Amino acid sequence: MKSSEHEPMSIGALASRFGLATHVLRHWEDMGLLAPARDAAGRRRYDTADLTRVAVILRAKEAGLSLDTIRSLAGTGDPVKRRDILREEAAALRSRIAAAQASLELIDCALGCDHEDVTRCAHFQQVVADRIAD
Repeated sequence: MKSSEHEPMSIGALASRFGLATHVLRHWEDMGLLAPARDAAGRRRYDTADLTRVAVILRAKEAGLSLDTIRSLAGTGDPVKRRDILREEAAALRSRIAAAQASLELIDCALGCDHEDVTRCAHFQQVVADRIAD
Protein backbone atom coordinates (compact mmCIF):
# COMPACT_ATOMS: atom_id res chain seq x y z
CA MET A 1 0.00 0.00 0.00
CA LYS A 2 1.17 3.50 -0.73
CA SER A 3 1.61 5.74 2.25
CA SER A 4 -0.99 8.15 0.83
CA GLU A 5 -3.58 5.38 1.16
CA HIS A 6 -3.27 5.63 4.94
CA GLU A 7 -4.02 9.34 4.95
CA PRO A 8 -7.65 10.41 5.32
CA MET A 9 -9.38 11.19 2.03
CA SER A 10 -11.83 13.93 1.17
CA ILE A 11 -15.28 13.04 -0.09
CA GLY A 12 -14.23 14.11 -3.58
CA ALA A 13 -11.13 11.91 -3.54
CA LEU A 14 -13.06 8.88 -2.30
CA ALA A 15 -15.87 9.41 -4.79
CA SER A 16 -13.37 9.77 -7.61
CA ARG A 17 -11.53 6.63 -6.58
CA PHE A 18 -14.69 4.59 -7.11
CA GLY A 19 -16.21 6.59 -9.96
CA LEU A 20 -19.09 7.79 -7.79
CA ALA A 21 -20.76 11.15 -7.39
CA THR A 22 -20.21 12.74 -3.98
CA HIS A 23 -23.96 12.81 -3.36
CA VAL A 24 -23.93 9.00 -3.41
CA LEU A 25 -21.52 8.92 -0.46
CA ARG A 26 -23.62 11.51 1.37
CA HIS A 27 -26.73 9.40 0.76
CA TRP A 28 -24.98 6.30 2.09
CA GLU A 29 -23.98 8.28 5.15
CA ASP A 30 -27.60 9.44 5.64
CA MET A 31 -28.66 5.78 5.46
CA GLY A 32 -26.13 4.80 8.11
CA LEU A 33 -23.89 2.84 5.75
CA LEU A 34 -20.92 5.17 6.22
CA ALA A 35 -19.81 7.19 9.23
CA PRO A 36 -16.73 9.18 8.21
CA ALA A 37 -14.76 11.19 10.71
CA ARG A 38 -14.85 14.98 10.47
CA ASP A 39 -11.95 17.38 10.55
CA ALA A 40 -11.89 20.60 12.60
CA ALA A 41 -13.78 22.39 9.81
CA GLY A 42 -16.48 19.71 9.72
CA ARG A 43 -15.36 18.20 6.41
CA ARG A 44 -15.70 14.46 5.96
CA ARG A 45 -12.44 12.53 6.17
CA TYR A 46 -12.51 8.92 4.97
CA ASP A 47 -9.98 6.40 6.24
CA THR A 48 -8.98 2.91 5.09
CA ALA A 49 -11.98 1.34 6.86
CA ASP A 50 -14.31 3.67 4.95
CA LEU A 51 -12.57 2.78 1.70
CA THR A 52 -13.13 -0.90 2.45
CA ARG A 53 -16.77 -0.23 3.40
CA VAL A 54 -17.42 1.53 0.07
CA ALA A 55 -15.88 -1.41 -1.82
CA VAL A 56 -18.10 -3.83 0.15
CA ILE A 57 -21.22 -1.73 -0.53
CA LEU A 58 -20.46 -1.61 -4.25
CA ARG A 59 -19.84 -5.35 -4.41
CA ALA A 60 -23.06 -6.05 -2.53
CA LYS A 61 -24.99 -3.77 -4.90
CA GLU A 62 -23.45 -5.61 -7.87
CA ALA A 63 -24.76 -8.82 -6.28
CA GLY A 64 -28.23 -7.30 -6.39
CA LEU A 65 -28.61 -6.35 -2.74
CA SER A 66 -30.54 -3.21 -1.90
CA LEU A 67 -29.04 -0.52 0.29
CA ASP A 68 -31.58 -1.41 3.00
CA THR A 69 -30.43 -5.03 2.90
CA ILE A 70 -26.78 -3.99 2.98
CA ARG A 71 -27.53 -1.80 6.00
CA SER A 72 -29.30 -4.70 7.73
CA LEU A 73 -26.38 -7.03 7.07
CA ALA A 74 -23.83 -4.49 8.24
CA GLY A 75 -25.89 -3.54 11.26
CA THR A 76 -26.24 -6.97 12.79
CA GLY A 77 -23.64 -8.92 14.65
CA ASP A 78 -26.00 -11.88 14.89
CA PRO A 79 -24.78 -14.57 12.47
CA VAL A 80 -28.21 -16.26 12.49
CA LYS A 81 -29.96 -13.06 11.44
CA ARG A 82 -27.30 -12.41 8.80
CA ARG A 83 -27.81 -15.91 7.36
CA ASP A 84 -31.60 -15.42 7.36
CA ILE A 85 -31.22 -12.17 5.42
CA LEU A 86 -28.86 -13.85 2.96
CA ARG A 87 -31.22 -16.83 2.52
CA GLU A 88 -34.06 -14.46 1.64
CA GLU A 89 -31.83 -12.62 -0.83
CA ALA A 90 -30.66 -15.89 -2.38
CA ALA A 91 -34.26 -17.02 -2.87
CA ALA A 92 -35.18 -13.70 -4.48
CA LEU A 93 -32.13 -13.88 -6.74
CA ARG A 94 -32.98 -17.45 -7.79
CA SER A 95 -36.47 -16.24 -8.69
CA ARG A 96 -35.10 -13.36 -10.79
CA ILE A 97 -32.66 -15.73 -12.51
CA ALA A 98 -35.49 -18.17 -13.34
CA ALA A 99 -37.60 -15.34 -14.75
CA ALA A 100 -34.67 -14.05 -16.80
CA GLN A 101 -33.93 -17.58 -18.08
CA ALA A 102 -37.57 -18.04 -19.13
CA SER A 103 -37.47 -14.68 -20.92
CA LEU A 104 -34.25 -15.61 -22.70
CA GLU A 105 -35.73 -18.93 -23.82
CA LEU A 106 -38.78 -17.14 -25.22
CA ILE A 107 -36.61 -14.64 -27.08
CA ASP A 108 -34.37 -17.40 -28.44
CA CYS A 109 -37.47 -19.29 -29.56
CA ALA A 110 -38.82 -16.19 -31.30
CA LEU A 111 -35.47 -15.62 -33.02
CA GLY A 112 -35.44 -19.20 -34.30
CA CYS A 113 -39.13 -19.29 -35.20
CA ASP A 114 -40.13 -19.79 -38.82
CA HIS A 115 -43.29 -17.74 -38.35
CA GLU A 116 -43.07 -14.24 -39.71
CA ASP A 117 -45.39 -13.17 -36.90
CA VAL A 118 -44.10 -14.66 -33.63
CA THR A 119 -47.59 -14.44 -32.12
CA ARG A 120 -48.59 -17.32 -34.45
CA CYS A 121 -45.90 -19.58 -33.01
CA ALA A 122 -47.34 -22.47 -30.98
CA HIS A 123 -44.67 -22.07 -28.30
CA PHE A 124 -45.36 -18.37 -27.93
CA GLN A 125 -49.10 -19.01 -27.75
CA GLN A 126 -48.54 -21.63 -25.04
CA VAL A 127 -46.41 -19.24 -22.98
CA VAL A 128 -49.16 -16.61 -23.23
CA ALA A 129 -51.85 -19.17 -22.33
CA ASP A 130 -49.81 -20.30 -19.32
CA ARG A 131 -49.51 -16.67 -18.19
CA ILE A 132 -53.27 -16.16 -18.50
CA ALA A 133 -53.87 -19.32 -16.47
CA ASP A 134 -51.61 -18.03 -13.69
